[in-house]
Amino acid sequence: MDSIEELRSIIAASLGEVEVDTLLAGGMVADVFAGKIEKRDVAVHNGRIVGFGNYSAKEVIDLEGNLIVPGFIDGHVHIESSMVTPPEYARAVLGLGTTSIVCDPHEIANVMGKEGIRYILDTSRNIFLNVYVMLPSCVPATAMESSGAVLRATDLLEFRGEERVRGLAELMNYPGLIAGDEEVLEKVSAFSDMIIDGHAPLLSGKELSAYSIFAHSDHECTTEEEAREKLAKGMRIMIREGTGAKNFDELIKIVTPANSRRFFFVSDDRNPLDLLGEGHIKQMVTRAINAGLDPVIAIQMATLNTAEYFNLKDIGAIAPGFIADMVVLDVLDDCSHLMTLKDGVVVAKDGKVVVDIPVFRNDRGKATINIKMDGLSEKLKISGSGTARVIKVLEDQIVTEEIREEVDPESGLPIGDDILKIAVCERHTGSGNVGLGFIKGFGIKSGAIASSVAHDSHNIVVVGSDDSDMIAAIREIERVGGGQTVVKDGSVLATLALPIAGLISDKPLEEVRIRLLELREAAKELGCGLKDPFMTLSFMALPVIPSLKVTDKGLFDVLNFEFVELFV
Repeated sequence: MDSIEELRSIIAASLGEVEVDTLLAGGMVADVFAGKIEKRDVAVHNGRIVGFGNYSAKEVIDLEGNLIVPGFIDGHVHIESSMVTPPEYARAVLGLGTTSIVCDPHEIANVMGKEGIRYILDTSRNIFLNVYVMLPSCVPATAMESSGAVLRATDLLEFRGEERVRGLAELMNYPGLIAGDEEVLEKVSAFSDMIIDGHAPLLSGKELSAYSIFAHSDHECTTEEEAREKLAKGMRIMIREGTGAKNFDELIKIVTPANSRRFFFVSDDRNPLDLLGEGHIKQMVTRAINAGLDPVIAIQMATLNTAEYFNLKDIGAIAPGFIADMVVLDVLDDCSHLMTLKDGVVVAKDGKVVVDIPVFRNDRGKATINIKMDGLSEKLKISGSGTARVIKVLEDQIVTEEIREEVDPESGLPIGDDILKIAVCERHTGSGNVGLGFIKGFGIKSGAIASSVAHDSHNIVVVGSDDSDMIAAIREIERVGGGQTVVKDGSVLATLALPIAGLISDKPLEEVRIRLLELREAAKELGCGLKDPFMTLSFMALPVIPSLKVTDKGLFDVLNFEFVELFV
């Protein structure tokens, strides 16, 4: 809370009675309230915007007619999917014009519980990026997999009063909510006066009506029809464009001037290669404009809409009283990024961070891999013949299809092309659980790939053409304390170590990027044709996304919410 003296200082600066800190002169301002762009000089004092027009300033920055927009906001992201710590994440997105994110530390919480949430809160302080937190609602996501932690309503209430905590994150257990499960309802009741994000792929009809009473948004829409129904039932639509799931092109079609205030942009899961390559929220703004959307509406969707949904009253716009989080774009060069200001301070120029971001170093989150290797070779064997259920991968989607294939009784593998074995090994308690299935779409001709990033409980998931290579990949994950690896003929071709909860590297972003490129090239050497095989792999164990997945407890039919036999 500002002191009375600080308030007096702001008033005096706004009235022009004292010299302001900074004047951004000669720029065009995107007014997201009035829906227009006009020339304005912007005065900044003590980190806040205090007025427009002629002010005496300690520093004048001549913008030479370029465009000033509010700092971009990512409305739903798992920092863990960037595979770097919050300070390294800030280093990436500040240069892309993002000044605020709303994160769900669901991934690390499924490994470390409350300590995982605390890790994200602690490591995201004072990093020149606003990091708001939605508390994970589903740890574990379901009882259909073995998780590293359990978070009940009483556990989450410990964080409720903290300033950066905004509410309850994606309510994935929609069957539990609809069925009146007491555990789910306790969490909803505890946060009923705060924001509750939704997560309900393909939910429709009366079930969606019941769900939308409590869930205020959804980021899982994949079709126009689905988004329109959720919009009509009062939900805000998060337009997601991540690494594993890309829904932008389908959903941007239904945005109009009449309904645009109910939409905003999110990345959900975006790895370093895409962050440093395709970009972040600004990329979605540019694509929306290129798709025919009014530029100010596109900017609203990346700023004000998100801020208002999360009750963030002092970000998301350029107006007196708002925090001076702004981005300067080059109007002569397709609105490329020129400068990012955070709290009125220039923190990035031409895509490069120009401030020192504190680095948080300790051993929290390490030593979380506990695999029972004894008897693993026997547990990977599949016996049986006849017709088997097979997971079919869909490129750029985290949903899958179920197909049926005949199995060769001699090899134990389906007869169809490009069908491999997939296994999920429990890694939290050393229980020895192993779930098995068949999968189509990876294209691997020989070898195996494995990862300890396996949504949502993050057990070890491995796909391969050969049991011995699958075991070698699991051993490599164990050796480095969590990570991703590619193995062929018993030799490790590439590995990215993720020693923090088996999800996050303790290395700089650029080094992680290099390791990821090596992994992609190594996967190609195995014959894999997927653009991002590891992101795809990470969602094959997620039993809340249709239609067929595998966990450490077995093959799971998400649509019917039940375990099924491998053989029909």
